[in-house]
Amino acid sequence: MELHEIRYFLAVCKTLNFTRAADMCNVSQPALTRAIQKMEAELGGLLFSRERANTHLTELGRLMLPHLEEVMARTQAAKESASRFLRLESAHLRLGVMCTIGPMRFVGFLNRFRTDHPGVELTLTESVPSRLSEALLQGEIDVALMANPDGFDERLRAEPLYTERFMVACSVGHPFARRNAVTMRDLDGQIYLQRINCEFRDVLRESCEANGARIDRSYRSEREEWIQSMVAAGMGVCFIPEYSATHPGLVLRQVTEPEVTREVCLVTVAGRRWSTPLAVFVQAVRRYRWPERAETMRAAWLAAATATADEPSEPAAAPTGA
Repeated sequence: MELHEIRYFLAVCKTLNFTRAADMCNVSQPALTRAIQKMEAELGGLLFSRERANTHLTELGRLMLPHLEEVMARTQAAKESASRFLRLESAHLRLGVMCTIGPMRFVGFLNRFRTDHPGVELTLTESVPSRLSEALLQGEIDVALMANPDGFDERLRAEPLYTERFMVACSVGHPFARRNAVTMRDLDGQIYLQRINCEFRDVLRESCEANGARIDRSYRSEREEWIQSMVAAGMGVCFIPEYSATHPGLVLRQVTEPEVTREVCLVTVAGRRWSTPLAVFVQAVRRYRWPERAETMRAAWLAAATATADEPSEPAAAPTGA
């Protein structure tokens, strides 16, 4: 049976009069009668007993009434949910973020997006590029922020957001801390702490080898905070993206000769239609004016962290952006 037939049935139940029910549904009485007869044929019995001026539900009609009322209630609830979703009053967006991207780079944007679109609930999923790509293709996430030195699957669409340099991280007492920059050759003989989830680890290793730098790999870990804590304690050095949130006591120095960079992209599935929340999110990302200096980003990150600590229920103020 169809929804309009159920609507006609419920109107007759309410009025117990086919003529008034037809007026209520804005259809002719013959059309309403045919719809009821069609339902009766499908269900295998009469829904109404019509005795001159006495129209009432049959036993089958009374049995069907609560079920069909529930169908209409669920249908109306679905329509209302869809309407709120399209108006961005109650929408959900699943965002994948490469695990080596520090929150410092996006805290301003996310605060601004939340302010402009309070009805959009963001769920952040952190993983490595290969898993995020698969999640996109499988429809498990809607959009991702990531970089990939080998490029992306042809089924994905990558839109560059910003370029980020790799830095050498060391402790305050390390000789590198007294320099303005560090060359790849300078890394020769250094104890190196490897960030396992760094998607550029092979690129960085090959760059070291190509420039005659042999490094002593001492520790490997998936946890960024462990590696950073060991570096701050003077146990070695590591490469780290320029805009990462860093552990206290960590010193970052630019890598030169050669400089190694990565391009962070907004990635969606090519050819897949965007939902309203996703379209709004992509437009917001495109419009946002990303601060260019790492120092500006760190100041924004510290300000946001301080505000969050003071007032956990309130969003931190966004830095200057579009």
